[in-house]
Amino acid sequence: MTLPNQLTVLRILLTPLFVILLVSGNIFFKELSVAVYAAAALTDWYDGWVARKFGTVTKWGNFLDPLADKILTSSAFMAFAWLGLVGWWMVWAIVVRDISITLLRSFAEFRGHGLHTNFSAKVKTFTQMVFIYGVLIAFVMKSAAFETSAFLNMILSKGVLFYSMLIITIITLGTGLQYIFENFKLIQSSFRALSGRTESE
Repeated sequence: MTLPNQLTVLRILLTPLFVILLVSGNIFFKELSVAVYAAAALTDWYDGWVARKFGTVTKWGNFLDPLADKILTSSAFMAFAWLGLVGWWMVWAIVVRDISITLLRSFAEFRGHGLHTNFSAKVKTFTQMVFIYGVLIAFVMKSAAFETSAFLNMILSKGVLFYSMLIITIITLGTGLQYIFENFKLIQSSFRALSGRTESE
C-alpha cells in the first residue's frame, strides 16, 4: 500500500476517535478532539500532495480518498447532531447526498471516467469546512471556559446554528442535483456497466 493510501486509511481510523473524544464528558478529551480532527483533515491535503509529487496516484486511492473525506465530515455533522447543536434531518440530508455523489464519482473514476466537478461544489466544501471548524472550536472553547463569552454564545445560539446549517443543507443538495444533471450520461453509463457486471456474475 502506498503512503498516500496509508494516510487515507489513517484518516478513516482517526474519525471514530475524533467523535468519541468530542462527545465525551471530559473537557481534555473535547480539546483533544480538535487536534485529532485537524490532523485527520491535514492528511487529506498531504496524501494528495504526496501522490501527485511522486506519481503514486492509484485507482484505489482515487476511490478511497474522497470517500474518507466524506466519512470525516459526515461524522462531524453527526456528532454535532448528537450533541444537540444541529437537526438530524439536515445532517442526514447532507450525509446521504455527500456519500452518494462520492460513491458515484469514485466508481466512475475507477472505470477511468472522471466526472466534472463544478465551482459550486468547491463552494459547498468550503462552507462545510468553515462551519465544522467554527462550531467545533466554539463548542470546545465554551465547554472549557470558566466564563461565558458573548461571541461564543452567539455562534452557538440556536438561531445562528439552525440557519447556518439550513443554508449549508440547501447548498449541498443543490450542488448534488447540479452534479447529477451535468454528469448524467457518465453516471448512466456507469450504472449500465455495474448492472452488466452483476448479471454476468
